[in-house]
Amino acid sequence: MKAIELKSIGKLELVEKEKPRPKKDEVLVKIKACGICGSDLPRVYQNGTYHFPTVIGHEFAGKVVELGENVDQKLLNQRVAVFPILPCFHCRSCLSGDYAQCDNYRYFGSRNDGGFEEYLAVPVFNLVPLTDNISYEEGAMIEPATVAQHAIQKSGLKLGDNVVVYGAGPIGIMVARWAKLAGANHIALFDIDNDAINFAQKLGFTNTFFNDGQNNLENIQQAFGGELADIVVEATGNTHSFNNCVQSITKFGTVVLLGNPHSDMTLKRATYDQLMRKEGKIISVYNDVYKRYPTDEWSTTRNALDSKELKVHDLITQRVAIDEVTDLFEHIHNKKIFSCKSMMVIKHKG
Repeated sequence: MKAIELKSIGKLELVEKEKPRPKKDEVLVKIKACGICGSDLPRVYQNGTYHFPTVIGHEFAGKVVELGENVDQKLLNQRVAVFPILPCFHCRSCLSGDYAQCDNYRYFGSRNDGGFEEYLAVPVFNLVPLTDNISYEEGAMIEPATVAQHAIQKSGLKLGDNVVVYGAGPIGIMVARWAKLAGANHIALFDIDNDAINFAQKLGFTNTFFNDGQNNLENIQQAFGGELADIVVEATGNTHSFNNCVQSITKFGTVVLLGNPHSDMTLKRATYDQLMRKEGKIISVYNDVYKRYPTDEWSTTRNALDSKELKVHDLITQRVAIDEVTDLFEHIHNKKIFSCKSMMVIKHKG
């Protein structure tokens, strides 16, 4: 079968490898779609994975085509998305259902081979069944959409709150969409990429502005009828954006840290002083909640896609076959194309 392996930092290759066989409590998934996450770019070109070679990709969906031992026959031919964390099930976090905080986790696409290949063996625990209303491409978007949902869930958003999102990429746009579904009043997005700003505006987010750090508060107040934000989501992992977030909240407002930082995150003294005077709150989020009673955020996302309440399909800007994935990474890395969400789509027969 074909796979995209990261051989070393900056070296992605299309290779032929042996198709895996599912073990006990596993199924074989025929991959139909796999998205490129913003974290995949530094993983490929800067930081590497935990070992080489590694098949990257943690946003994927496909069809169950083979069953391992002890697996319900009803799963055969089921269309599924895949929760990418492989928890240990023994640590304190796992025992409380907080799988994203597992002390000994593995992860598809970084510690374990992931979705940029034609077939992958996946534990039954990680399968999220898809309805017929959800395409494989939408199924591959469940992971980032649920990360965005988790940020809004943790923010404590109340009906009528005003929300600002720093970062108008796919996560930022989905955060904004979840905020609207949760009852936000006004929503504004900021970015430093004019292509991203134009793309978000074409999707209907007219209050999307250039993040120059000088006119931000004026733009927010103009969009929000003179008010600042009750909730600000930092979705870039950038110090400049972090400081702007604190400045953008109203008194007793909340800053949600969502973006993966690429360097140290620091608050200026004046910004720190503002945070204290406003009695603002900073909370952090990581990943999402999966199969924990009473909240399973993955099921919430799946159900929102099934009912068409949540829209994600219009975020996909590139679709390529597996043979074109390495070139697509290079084009995005070298900024030859604008990409909101780029995706590998494999059109198997059956």
